[in-house]
Amino acid sequence: QVQLVQSGGGLVQAGGSLTLSCTASGSIFSIFDMSWYRQAPGKQRDLVATLTSGGSTNYADSVKGRFTISRDNAKIMVYLQMNSLEPEDTAVYYCALRSRRRVGGLDVYWGQGTQVTVST
Repeated sequence: QVQLVQSGGGLVQAGGSLTLSCTASGSIFSIFDMSWYRQAPGKQRDLVATLTSGGSTNYADSVKGRFTISRDNAKIMVYLQMNSLEPEDTAVYYCALRSRRRVGGLDVYWGQGTQVTVST
């Protein structure tokens, strides 16, 4: 059983910063990647940033240059540093972990979600 527990988030004024954290625990065979997604009201869940096991990163165009994904391998934690926040960044943010299976394929695990609200 793999669990992802998120922390951080909250209310911030436009132009401010927030950091989200996500800690994974449980039986993880091999991490493929860890990501952050977000879902605004009435919209689909979108990928924000990904950090692969090899250290490669990928960002949504809307957050490039403002958000940074990083990790602490020893603790199996992933962070999302969010700077220059805009009202359009308001959403529920989810962390996700993809783990390789011993017999091939991937399993996906999700955090509980955390609200980020950016006021004007």
